[in-house]
Amino acid sequence: MTTPHDLARLSSGTPEDTEPAQRPGHDGRSGPRVLVIGATGYIGSRLVPRLLADGAEVSVLARTPKRLDDVPWRDDVTIHSGGLGDADALRSALREVDVACHLVHAMGDSNDFEREERETTEAFVRAAEEAGIERIVHLSGLHPEGEEDLSPHLRSRAEVARIMLESAVPALVIQAGVVIGSGSASFEMIRHLTTRLPAMVTPKWVSNHIQPIAIRDVIHYLSAAATVPLEGDLADGRAIDVGAPDVLTYGDMMQIYADEAGLRRRIMVPVPVLTPKLSSHWLGLVTPLETGLAKPLVESLRSEAVIARDDADEVLGPPPGGRTSYRDALREALRVPHGPARPSLWEGADPLDDPARLLPSDADWAGVRPPTIGRVRGGR
Repeated sequence: MTTPHDLARLSSGTPEDTEPAQRPGHDGRSGPRVLVIGATGYIGSRLVPRLLADGAEVSVLARTPKRLDDVPWRDDVTIHSGGLGDADALRSALREVDVACHLVHAMGDSNDFEREERETTEAFVRAAEEAGIERIVHLSGLHPEGEEDLSPHLRSRAEVARIMLESAVPALVIQAGVVIGSGSASFEMIRHLTTRLPAMVTPKWVSNHIQPIAIRDVIHYLSAAATVPLEGDLADGRAIDVGAPDVLTYGDMMQIYADEAGLRRRIMVPVPVLTPKLSSHWLGLVTPLETGLAKPLVESLRSEAVIARDDADEVLGPPPGGRTSYRDALREALRVPHGPARPSLWEGADPLDDPARLLPSDADWAGVRPPTIGRVRGGR
């Protein structure tokens, strides 16, 4: 099979038997050259230091490079200014790159975000193919295969994954469910709902099954996907489902949260009349999440999010110490009861070894402390 790098070499006139030279980075690194698109986001801000620690030479594409001024790894990466809609910036960033980590998702703010996301993905894939990179690593969401009634958000994620998997560049699409760690929108939603409401009328989706995942495990699988040999059934790329060992309902997740946070058991009364639209407005009253973020999250919960093919540890290698259980992931995120206020400075922050704690780069709403109602006596 002719690879993108073969085509790039032939078009440049490089002899076929010429071995590629070692390409140490500007600081002497000799690992893969990895471009991270979405480095200022929740996942990206934790993935970059992991990649650097694993020996990669890292560059980032950021629409607002100024947001990276204070990060501790600022001088260890190459920063390209621009977004996925900037064709020239994208081509420049993909030049001399082995791996592109695509972590960007539209959350439904525009009138036609599905079309916009499809078009930017197609442009990204074309640019990756033209640049002759070796692989794409993309973070997507768990969803039932073949289900036709996906939310617009999940439907768009599935379409983006399809486009990448059909590209000439092998794509490893990591499919994860609810990510557990302070600052994760999904976790903050659980935290605020459970902490503020000792009793609640809930939508039907609290009974849907979900396989959550600790943020440290997501980062492990993404970093591994950037370096694992592309052989066997990974040779042409494929989707890889990841998650914790636990399969829980959303209601279970809130009750376990209450137990770990020292709260009384929550009373939940499911009703059929809370539509996704009503649910998102309800979340807007109870949580600090913006409606543009809460609505696609709620709509996605109407589908179950469970691993279909559980072989991530086999093909990517297990996280150190094995996969983190949901309860242990909560404990990592809740070492300070109910989540700490977002730190204003990087001093003391540890995105490499302690990714479950808040970082100064996380969203402002991630540091909001919910009022506590229904704490057990002597609770944490």
